[in-house]
Amino acid sequence: MALDHDGIFKQLLSSFLGEFLDLFAADILALLDPDTLILLAPESFVDLLDPDRHTADLVIQAQGREGLATFLIHLEHQAQRDAQLPRRMFRYFARFSDRYDVPIYPIALCSYPSPRRLAPDRHQVTLGRHDVLRFQYLMIQLNQLDWRAYLSSTNPLAAALMARMRIPREERWQVKAACLRMLTGLPVTAAQRRMLAAFVSIYLPLNDAETRRFEAEVATWQTPIQEAVVELITEWELKGREEGRQEGRKEGRKEGRQEGRQEERQALLLRQLTRKLGRLPEATQREVLALTPEQLLTLSEALLEFDTLSDLTAWLNQQKAGA
Repeated sequence: MALDHDGIFKQLLSSFLGEFLDLFAADILALLDPDTLILLAPESFVDLLDPDRHTADLVIQAQGREGLATFLIHLEHQAQRDAQLPRRMFRYFARFSDRYDVPIYPIALCSYPSPRRLAPDRHQVTLGRHDVLRFQYLMIQLNQLDWRAYLSSTNPLAAALMARMRIPREERWQVKAACLRMLTGLPVTAAQRRMLAAFVSIYLPLNDAETRRFEAEVATWQTPIQEAVVELITEWELKGREEGRQEGRKEGRKEGRQEGRQEERQALLLRQLTRKLGRLPEATQREVLALTPEQLLTLSEALLEFDTLSDLTAWLNQQKAGA
């Protein structure tokens, strides 16, 4: 099943409107009262979109500071390159301006990994030597941004969008580690942290070699950070949400990869248990390895409450009793 990129980005950006503007349009945000940022209901402007556009763009209404008038921010997301984007951005600008009769600030967000050539940020109409129209919008092209430039950011949206920026293949595991580590220290709600971590997992699936390097890096961190990151990745990955990575593969190969991932998850949990409780008896290790994926997920959450080996033993006995 193909990923719904527009849906994923719409959910993310809807939850972090202020953070998006702070990250990419701080000068505009400075003119606004952040408490007045609201999304217009798609039904209120869907008739202004092109007939072939099945997903509504984000249109944000905001009040200006110090008595400035209401104006709209039109945010268009592009998951793939579209040569018609400049013309469409102008048409939408004109339609929104005519409908609402307020200033419109247009933004295009391109999240595709390729091509990497610069996407246009304007629509022009010329006649001979005359510039009939010169319309420009803010272009944010993630594959033009260096992920390392956002490592010190305290903006939670940056921690997620780094996963879609310009990343050399050999650095993918480093980016995932950096994103998740950043998330553990940011002042966001548990639900927001899960959303951001899920976004990173969707757009940075790792192969076996990358996973081993990622896990080795996580194992070097201080225990509280390590446990927080393990909780984030197991909540998403132990549920088997790997549709994007599995798409197009034969069923037999898919099952083989899932078995490999199961072994990696088992190894990760064993390392976490060993770090927290000390060396595990071989019999206890065998019991952990015999757990189902659902039980592994439950164990990844329960281990945060364990203090001694007896706690793990009691938990394992409960699992056997409930079987």
